[in-house]
Amino acid sequence: MQRFLTDTTALPCLLFAMQFDARGYGRLLAPGDDLPEASSGDEGFLWLHLDLVDARLEGLIAAGRFGPPTLAAATFARDGHQRVVIEGTSLGLVIADREREFGGRVGEEPAGRLHCVLGEHRLVSGRRHATAAAEAARDAVLAGRPVASPAGLLEIFVTGVAASLDASARRFSDELDAIEDRMLDEDQRDDPRPLAPIRRQAVRQHRQLAGLSAVFHRLESETEEDDDALPEAVVSMAARVVQRLDSLHRDMLVLSERSRLLQDEIAGRRAAETNRQLFTLSILTALFLPPTLVTGVFGMNTKGLFLGDFENGSFLALGICALAALAVYGVIRHLGLVKRRAGS
Repeated sequence: MQRFLTDTTALPCLLFAMQFDARGYGRLLAPGDDLPEASSGDEGFLWLHLDLVDARLEGLIAAGRFGPPTLAAATFARDGHQRVVIEGTSLGLVIADREREFGGRVGEEPAGRLHCVLGEHRLVSGRRHATAAAEAARDAVLAGRPVASPAGLLEIFVTGVAASLDASARRFSDELDAIEDRMLDEDQRDDPRPLAPIRRQAVRQHRQLAGLSAVFHRLESETEEDDDALPEAVVSMAARVVQRLDSLHRDMLVLSERSRLLQDEIAGRRAAETNRQLFTLSILTALFLPPTLVTGVFGMNTKGLFLGDFENGSFLALGICALAALAVYGVIRHLGLVKRRAGS
């Protein structure tokens, strides 16, 4: 549900809010509704999604409206570096997210950033530019998908990003297969141009995925400490997400390596073809050098030129050209150049 600029909300910078009941089903709060306090016990949890560009955000953070002020300030900072911050039972994360254009189109590359603060019974998310994960999760909840905890909602965010990366990886793999088939077909010309955009996108998406994977690896290591106070749902969620991201990370590495190897193979084959053409040109040049010398000699306008008064002098000169070319060819065969070229 899109919010208009004329709508008033109970909390400044709030884009939308959802209240989840004990069964995990959520309902969207109207713009004018009062926000309930963070739930406790078995009463569900509250989800707030914020516009982090709002100038009133800093005052709300300092007042503790979104969790521990230090944790919220570090999480909602303008720095776009993916990171995890832990304070007591609260958790702050900055993760990669897909950008959403004004027309609603969602990009494939997770170049955006989603900022999240998790408490035991509350999740506060925010973004500075339009992204897709929160809206997709909201639509899924409104369609009837239950979410048991804030950690489960965060897992939906990451799962959406991972699914987009997985779809891109499959598409890249299919395109690389087609390029590889064309390379194996000797009738097709090797063209490295289709590989460039694939490798560029694969490298960029792998870079975002590596940062996302590092965040959840650190979170998993933090949850394994004895003095850890994070909820059990966060611990199990981190383990599942790490397993999913590690598998996707390996796939992206394989794609990046495949594209690099294909580029190297095409470059090598084109270099070999160039060398073959240069070799042929060199042989032809060597064969035509002696006839050129002979025709140059007979083309001099000087007195006493031999065969100048002979009736068939031109035919003899052509014969000398042919013999000179054959002599050079014999020298090339004797040196083994033609034989070595044919064997290669």
